[in-house]
Amino acid sequence: MFHAKKNPSIISRVPDRKRRALLSAALAAPLFGIGGNAWAQTPRKLTPLSFAWSQTSFCLTPVAVAKETGIFEKNGLDVSLINYAGSTDQLLESIATGKSDAAVGMIFRWLKPLEAGFDVKVVAGLHGGCVRLIGYKPANITKVEDLRGKTIGVPDLGAPATHFFSVYLKKHGIDPEKEVTWRVYQRDLLGLAAEKGEIHAVADNDPMAFKIERDSGGKFVELATNIHGEYHDKACCVVGINGNLVRANRPVAVALTRSLVEAYDWTAHNIEESAKIFLKYTTNMTLAELKELYATLNLRHHPVGTDLRDEIADYARDFKQLGVLKASTDPVKYANHIFVKVL
Repeated sequence: MFHAKKNPSIISRVPDRKRRALLSAALAAPLFGIGGNAWAQTPRKLTPLSFAWSQTSFCLTPVAVAKETGIFEKNGLDVSLINYAGSTDQLLESIATGKSDAAVGMIFRWLKPLEAGFDVKVVAGLHGGCVRLIGYKPANITKVEDLRGKTIGVPDLGAPATHFFSVYLKKHGIDPEKEVTWRVYQRDLLGLAAEKGEIHAVADNDPMAFKIERDSGGKFVELATNIHGEYHDKACCVVGINGNLVRANRPVAVALTRSLVEAYDWTAHNIEESAKIFLKYTTNMTLAELKELYATLNLRHHPVGTDLRDEIADYARDFKQLGVLKASTDPVKYANHIFVKVL
């Protein structure tokens, strides 16, 4: 850098306008080493990183985008994607024990297991959306208030949709334990269960809930999603990194977080290209379906730092009131414990 006071012969004798131009040029110039641009052409050594995700989750399209467009590589990472289909506890255990370096999952699934002490640090939220509650119109369910005394079909009682909409109903004056029945069905049977009168609504992740509503011929209607109201600017999917890795090699955590934030922004501005990329990874969605589903997400919301901490604390407060987290858990201390600010 130039130091005008120490080198008057270089800078101080130049007129102000020219001096500013000279300084700007110096700051903008490439930092080449001896031998012209030979330094810039030296290949970087990429850091290998294993990243677990679900190829069936359309909302994770930007993970594929980061891989296919070179965003990971640009940030110094050689990322191997692992298609993971096991339980949440197994996933978090695999991160905590170093079998995979990082993973992405739904905060509604992660809150309880992380309370148990897995050494996994949450570094970023990725987007809002992808959980949906739909009502069966022939059963006269067209708004949330109609669910009092009714039965909601879910894929399992610990599913993200079950937990989230339990909180949602409680905030809308319906006791999710006493005034609603939750009944478990296979995902592909939820629509049929409604037609048979066994349930009156469905709560599930997209794309399944989206497809049930779309294919019902107007019999299902959307009641709520996890970007309605106060949840519009809250993330549902988050990134967790092995605690030892974060502590020992923070630059890798920074690079991964930056890559994913950039990939989500890229996806938000390049919908069609992103859908085409994700089609390489999935077989159960079409280009048109993906584009329609992306429109239901808040792809521009990916909190880090204190924003992420505050969102985790809010969710922890909700889940504590629901009885999912322990009564002794302090939401703020809990959030500070499981999250790490890397950006």
